[in-house]
Amino acid sequence: MILLMYGLPGLVLLAILFMRPQRPGYGRLLNIATVVNASIYLASTIFILAGVQLPVSFFSGNYLYIDMFGLYEVLIASIVFLLAALYARGYIRGLLKKKEIDRENLKLFYGAFNLLLIVIVFAFISNNLALFWILLELTTILSAILIVTLNARENVLAALKYVFTASTAMLFSFIGIILIFAMTQQALGTGTLNWSELIVQAHSLPTPLFTLAFMFIFIGLAAKAGIVPFHTWLPPAHAKAPSVVSALLSAVLLNTGIYGIIRLYAIAHRTPAIKQISLMLIIFGVVTVGIAAFSMLSRENIKKLVAFSSIEHMGLMIIGLGLGTPVVLFWVLFHTLGHALIKSLLFFSAGILHQEFGSNKFYDMKNVLSLQPLASLGLIVGGVAIIGTPMFPLFFSKLYILIQLGEFSKPLLFLVLLLLLIVAASIAIFLIRTCCQTDEVKPAVRYRVPWVMKAPIITLMVMIFTIGIFFPQMLQNMLSGIVFSLGF
Repeated sequence: MILLMYGLPGLVLLAILFMRPQRPGYGRLLNIATVVNASIYLASTIFILAGVQLPVSFFSGNYLYIDMFGLYEVLIASIVFLLAALYARGYIRGLLKKKEIDRENLKLFYGAFNLLLIVIVFAFISNNLALFWILLELTTILSAILIVTLNARENVLAALKYVFTASTAMLFSFIGIILIFAMTQQALGTGTLNWSELIVQAHSLPTPLFTLAFMFIFIGLAAKAGIVPFHTWLPPAHAKAPSVVSALLSAVLLNTGIYGIIRLYAIAHRTPAIKQISLMLIIFGVVTVGIAAFSMLSRENIKKLVAFSSIEHMGLMIIGLGLGTPVVLFWVLFHTLGHALIKSLLFFSAGILHQEFGSNKFYDMKNVLSLQPLASLGLIVGGVAIIGTPMFPLFFSKLYILIQLGEFSKPLLFLVLLLLLIVAASIAIFLIRTCCQTDEVKPAVRYRVPWVMKAPIITLMVMIFTIGIFFPQMLQNMLSGIVFSLGF
């Protein structure tokens, strides 16, 4: 029954593919189907959380396996995709009016949108490392399709850079997967790539070879997560993609890379290689935060600024993971949720400002507070929340990651604090420059924001305030259960 619920959106996707462009209300029907698709996944996930004992395996557990960790990521993805689907109704309509997207590309956009959600969901519930690798490769192709749907040549270049960087890095992951299969075949007599079996048999894997395999697989997953130096695709892709797609890339797609790294690290945690691997992750994390911090200093494009902020947060999560304590892993998992919600809010707000001013550059935006008060509020709230201000979700996760980092190394803590201060200053300066510019000349036509674009922004702000002030017991239990299941 569970597999049927998760497979049901495939029928919605078929309905989208068979819709004819000549049909009245074509765009509206495509959007309704997309909202239904995301709603099915969200409802199914809530149903499983409420009434199904986990873990649940399918096909003898060899390929699909739903545990609390995978379900947590599916929950985040379902929420973001549902809000993005609602937002897309008004956003795409605005792009059509400005001829930034062709009506003929609507089926391609919504088809790739829905298929990306399906592929990501099955990636999170896949139990097989090879299947996970295949699904991640599919997310690269589908994301690239969503980027190129706009009528802009530079979007094609950004998509090609993304595909080339991610796919090349994933080739290294494939080598690592082969090494792991060979190791398990030698140690157990039969090769396996199942997460559930690898974590049990981790102690039997040869340390030097497993360390090498981890490094190879990490390269591909780091590219998906935007970890330096495999991050070069991320800023142009986020900046050129439609804002609704940028939200998906930052809030959900990056999580697939972090998810894979956490799964792999849980295996490493049971081997003697953990010290070297932890140190490697901390180094990558600090360098990533550093590159992102200094890259944000000179940003004029709001979407590029938010993109580099995503890189910074991925680096912070990698630092936390490298520290490897149960407490810090708990807050890294919480960080993925807070980051996803806040980045969705920022990109949705940026999308409205783009519709108003036709630009993502701060110096093109005048009278922002009076022309688009809701988008301005979303931008301010998102900016304040993303730097880890108290009373917002990321305050606690950043605090506990930094506390654990201080126990590991005081000089490293000082360095990371300095980098985070640069990030906070960059965002604060950008917000001031954007929101305080005024011009006596009023626009001839003010962009009227549809309610379907306002509702997701309001919903996200409510959710961000809620989990920043009140930490639901159900969420605490879920995260604690994930940490325990991963063996920490």
